[in-house]
Amino acid sequence: MKVDVLGLRGVKLGGKDELSVLNFDVNAKLEEKERKSGKLVVSFVLTVGTKPSVVKFEVEGLATLEGKNPDIEKLLEVNPKTKIPLLLHRVYQRVFMSTFLLATLLGTSYPPPDLLFSGEMSKPGAEVPVEWKEKAGEKPEEKKETVKPKPKT
Repeated sequence: MKVDVLGLRGVKLGGKDELSVLNFDVNAKLEEKERKSGKLVVSFVLTVGTKPSVVKFEVEGLATLEGKNPDIEKLLEVNPKTKIPLLLHRVYQRVFMSTFLLATLLGTSYPPPDLLFSGEMSKPGAEVPVEWKEKAGEKPEEKKETVKPKPKT
């Protein structure tokens, strides 16, 4: 899988994170851009914010999946335990370093590298909203689902 970051943005929202415990929220938008036999291109926008509002990060780009069609479809499946598509987890892993560097430049806290599967997202009420759009012309309906994180074991 190839991930190209096309945009990266970090905004300090004015709160102080030095003495407070931050909770990170993740919103994800995935949209199918191109599908051929053995290849799928998906655009993504990941937004990571904090509670209390201290900083907000946004990463957008393209993920290109190449291989056998069943292998590609497996990456799109939602994990029944975590309710998060494997594709989203892989994209987050690939863009984490960019977010970390941006947080360092801004002098703010950064989200954990395993945010989607960490204790932070396992807290009751924590959710990862994921919006998925199929390529125009193939399936016009839009799927929206709220992805709840993996329960802490």
